[in-house]
Amino acid sequence: MRTAGAGPDTAGAGTDGTGADTAGARTGTAAKAGPRRVEAGERGRTTVSDRAVRRIAEHAAREALPPGDVGAVSAKVGRRGGRTGVSVALTLPYRAGVAQSGHRVRRHVARRTAALTGLPVSRPRVRVRGLTPYAGSLPGGPVAAAAPGPAGGPARRPWSERRVPAALVALLGLSVCATLLYDVVCVRVAGRTAAPWRSRALGWLSSHGPGGFPVALSAAVTLLGAGMVLLALTPGRRRSLAMSTADGRVRATLDRSAAEALVHEAVSGVSGISQVRVRVGRRRARIRAAVEFGDREIAHRQVVTATDQALGACGLGRTPRPRVRVRTAPGWRDPGQRERVGPGSPARPGNGVS
Repeated sequence: MRTAGAGPDTAGAGTDGTGADTAGARTGTAAKAGPRRVEAGERGRTTVSDRAVRRIAEHAAREALPPGDVGAVSAKVGRRGGRTGVSVALTLPYRAGVAQSGHRVRRHVARRTAALTGLPVSRPRVRVRGLTPYAGSLPGGPVAAAAPGPAGGPARRPWSERRVPAALVALLGLSVCATLLYDVVCVRVAGRTAAPWRSRALGWLSSHGPGGFPVALSAAVTLLGAGMVLLALTPGRRRSLAMSTADGRVRATLDRSAAEALVHEAVSGVSGISQVRVRVGRRRARIRAAVEFGDREIAHRQVVTATDQALGACGLGRTPRPRVRVRTAPGWRDPGQRERVGPGSPARPGNGVS
């Protein structure tokens, strides 16, 4: 006996018994039509602009040292292949350890920039542009002097990059030489006639003398090219002095103005000295000073000692030889001669004045 509730079950199962199979086929089709999973390498690409990398490098340079010590930070970013190069220029507080501070900044900038951008950062270049008055807390005390480096150690002279002039000279020279060589090879090997431009140039040169304007202009261009080649072969950066560092992988330079300021301050602290002029070069340091009072020979020895100590504290790879000249000021009098004259004796006109 069939009940009324059996009808729906029988209809749901299908008269031919294929209802379950049809429902399963629809479910599989719906699953196949769903969103396809995209692999990680096909989901897109994230590009970090040079401006963002520059800002991150500048902020990382400020984080490397105590707050307030780093000032006037500027960074440059360059990309070569898959590597990212970062160059940071900054100022440090006076009497800070330049080599130690530069090493900390370089290490922190490389690590922090790579962590925040995900880019492979090569060894950053740190350039100290100057020294500012002490404002923050330096490591090692309120006023920490720079650790003396190995004086006279091996230090390579910095070379100027000159990328644009060198690239232009190389490209121009390569183009001219390649064109001329191609024409000569075609004439000598293939037996062809010379190119019309070379024949016309030789004919024009044979008909013009050295006093003509075109020849003079060509000579000036040649001299200009020789000067550019000379600039490409010389190191340049004459305002930078190489410093000696304990780590051979670290290259440090000191600007001449900073060395001159240090020597000027040391010489000005000598008693009786005024009107100090300092000029520091790669081989020699010239110091000119005037003595207002006191013994001239003693003042000269004190100036020489202060100059040697200041140049030695700069940590240069090649310490310049000091040339000190101490002259007497217009109002200076020889103290020994005043003692010989005595307090009650009248002074002779011009006695003891030099």
